[in-house]
Amino acid sequence: MRVLMPLPDNDFDVTEVAVPWRLITDAGHQVVFATEHAGVVPHADPRLLSGVLFGQLGAEPEPKKFYQELADSPEFHATQSWSQVDVTEFDGLILPGGHAPGMRQYLGSASLQRQVARFWSLDRLVGAICHGVLVLARTHDPDTNASVIADRNTTCLPKYMERGGYFVTAWRLGRYYRTYPAYVEDEVRAALIDPRAQFHRGPREFARRGTATDHSHAFTVIDGNYLSARWPGDAYLFADRYLELLKS
Repeated sequence: MRVLMPLPDNDFDVTEVAVPWRLITDAGHQVVFATEHAGVVPHADPRLLSGVLFGQLGAEPEPKKFYQELADSPEFHATQSWSQVDVTEFDGLILPGGHAPGMRQYLGSASLQRQVARFWSLDRLVGAICHGVLVLARTHDPDTNASVIADRNTTCLPKYMERGGYFVTAWRLGRYYRTYPAYVEDEVRAALIDPRAQFHRGPREFARRGTATDHSHAFTVIDGNYLSARWPGDAYLFADRYLELLKS
């Protein structure tokens, strides 16, 4: 099957892109990357490769290894334009996250939102993780003008995680962890019909992450053909659940 993954030119999350790519391609499926302009070779947030603060808070070794493999792959150097790609040719869509400033190109793109709305109307598999849920919150159903996830159960980057990352690093990195003035959770909640019932924050985690063999610290939400997750610590479970839904 073919899965479309749009990306900004810079600053996407290493783990949220590389882990799903590695697991999906290892399962025999194809991942096609799209950037705003075709042929652009995108780059992950460099701080997540070197360490956000004193070498800490970055991606784990295995996702960084996967990213290096991804960076050398042919599909990563053959990006399509997200405004011109034919979304009907894909079986699934993945919207990864990231919080550094370069993400705004992707999170705020009206042309990408139009394409996401077209894909959503096909009733095929959509997965979003962390800030990627913002793309769906900002994508409107042309018939109702409501967000496409207005009636769906979902999670996203919880406010306590975003706020915690900001407070720990602001003295050195400023607003690096605050992509927008509003918290991701607040914007996603505002897009829902009944946020108290539909939004699921998951168990509190600050540092422990799921791995390829241990999902005990990871969390996802499935609602029909829509899968969501909170942060890089959920990436392995997110990819596994995505593959299960893709098979079905």
